[in-house]
Amino acid sequence: MFRSPPIDLIVILIIVLLVVGPKKLPQMGRGLGQGMREFKDGITGDSKDEDKPALSEARAMPDATPSSTESTATSGSGSDSSERSS
Repeated sequence: MFRSPPIDLIVILIIVLLVVGPKKLPQMGRGLGQGMREFKDGITGDSKDEDKPALSEARAMPDATPSSTESTATSGSGSDSSERSS
């Protein structure tokens, strides 16, 4: 742009500051840093959270039984379609 990388960086930072505002700028920087860190950890396979269970170690969820309102709602819908076809 101006043929000098430091000046280009300053101009870009000023434009971002004007567009985003001074209150949101630290949040954006923090989010960008966390995203870059997660991306790097995902690429290299490194993780600081060794005590978290792996996906294969997830606990099984109990089987859910349908409630009485779900069973009546599905059984009553068949009669409406037969009346329309007559």
